[in-house]
Parts: sequence; C-alpha cells; structure tokens
Amino acid sequence: MIQPGVSEEKFTDTVGVLTSWDDSVLLITRKNGESVRIPESSLVAGKVVPSAPARRRGPAASYEELAHVASRAWRPVESERLGAWELRAAGGFTRRANSVLPLGDPGLPLDEALSAVRRWYGDRGLPAYIQTATGGEGTQELLCAELERRGWVREVTAELWIGALAPVADRAEGAGVVLSREADEAWLARYQRKGVSEVALRVLGSGPSVWFATVPGAEAPAAIGRCVVDGRWASFAAVEVDPALRRRGLATTVMAALARKALDEGASAAWLQVEEDNAGARALYAGMGFAAHHAYHHYREPSIPEAAGNGSP
Repeated sequence: MIQPGVSEEKFTDTVGVLTSWDDSVLLITRKNGESVRIPESSLVAGKVVPSAPARRRGPAASYEELAHVASRAWRPVESERLGAWELRAAGGFTRRANSVLPLGDPGLPLDEALSAVRRWYGDRGLPAYIQTATGGEGTQELLCAELERRGWVREVTAELWIGALAPVADRAEGAGVVLSREADEAWLARYQRKGVSEVALRVLGSGPSVWFATVPGAEAPAAIGRCVVDGRWASFAAVEVDPALRRRGLATTVMAALARKALDEGASAAWLQVEEDNAGARALYAGMGFAAHHAYHHYREPSIPEAAGNGSP
C-alpha cells in the first residue's frame, strides 16, 4: 500500500503492486489493472500489505491453474510456443483465441519476445494481443507495466469468477433444456455473434468435454448456453436469452441443466468470465455463489488504429 499525501490535512491510499520506481515517480498497478503514477515528493508512507487471506467460500484455485483451464476451454485453431508463452490464432474470432498467453518466461529478452509476437501475428494478418491478469497471487502486474511502458494499449478488461458447482445445479429443475455435443443451427440462431465461420465453430467445439444447452423457442431458441468440463472444473459461457424473455429465470435454468451434466462427469467447481460493465450478469452470478478470482486484460500492440475480430473478449 502506498499512501501519497495531498496536503497536511488530507491523505489518500493507493493499494496495488509497485511495478516501477523511476525518475522519482512510483507506478502502482491496481487489482483491476489500472496504473497509477505517484510523484515521489507526495509520498508520505508506504508499507507491505500481506496477500489476501484464503478464500472463505468456493473452491481454492491458483491463477496458473485457472489460466490453463480457461485456455483449454477455448482453443485456437493454430498455436505455437515461444518459451513458456503460447501464441494463439483463430482467424480473429475473439481475442481469447487470438492472443498470447504469457505464462512464464518467453526464453528471450522482453523486447525481442514482443518483436517475435508481432511478426507471428503480422504473418497471419492479425494484430498482436497479449492476455494478462492482475489481482491474484502469481498474476502479471509487472508485465502489464512493461507493456504499457512500450505503448501497448489495454483494450479489454473482464473478470474470471469461480464458485462451487453443486449450488448451481440446485438452482432450477432445468426442464425443457436440450443438451447436445454440437452447436446446431438452432443454437447458433440465438448466439450473439452472427455469421459464425468454420473457424469459429472449431473454437466453439473445442475443449475436453463440451456441452451446448438450448431452450426451444418459437422461431429461435429462448435461451442457450455452453459448458466445458475439464477435470474438477466446469466453465459456463455463451449464456444468452431472448431479450423478450429475460428476467424469467431462463439463464438460471440453462446453467442448472449444464451444471448437473458437469456433476455427472465428476466436476465440482465452476468458473466463468464476465465483463466489468455487465451489471445484470454480475448480479446473477453473485446470487449463485460466484465471486471474482482475478481480472484479465487484452493488450493490443501499438500503432494499430482498429482492433480486429468482433470486439468480444
């Protein structure tokens, strides 16, 4: 925690990771990834804040474990290793499948690694993205600061939430939900990303054990969802409801049906991703017992006027 003094009478606290102290300026990276610069002259006191205590509810999980599980649930069509980094590409379909997952050492000095990353994505006609995380033990505040120092732009921030799986399964009966191993035409008719390509279908169908849920409707499904079971973990994604039918419990019904299937396959914990400004989804998931584990970000290489892909994380 750094405590910069505004005046003799007023002080403010900034809590985060001290990522640099150069030219009499301290750079603090907060839990949400925001960087704060504090002039050394305004610093009154600083102290080490111990790591957050163990979680009191939900499953225990490290950032590295969740990063690997999340990556396996949304696989690219092409990947390559750069040391411990994974370069991923899928024709621009979502940033998650078209970004670097930098877990560990790339085996090169950072500037050389970033040049190799930009060449790799440039060869595929894609902008270079790097996915980082903040706010948890073992996350990448230092890498975030180094990227920002080099002009990389933090373009998207979301959070990964975790919770116990059984309470989700107990939320509703799940009657009327059709489960399938494939995203059929009906499911895709409700999916928010229209005109899904063959590449996108490969990404949607990737993962150790993938399930698609559909609640039939008059013309298009009333609600859909996707779940990937991977060992003890089950992920929830693409939970979408017909706008005319919202607030009737359909999202809960879909997730409960998928959760019961995941329990049958041996899973006990669940995770999902939610954007910061999605208040409705955050309220729904909090009511199911989910809580934020860490924030994640997509940094875009400098000097690219527009992002590729469909704007989703």
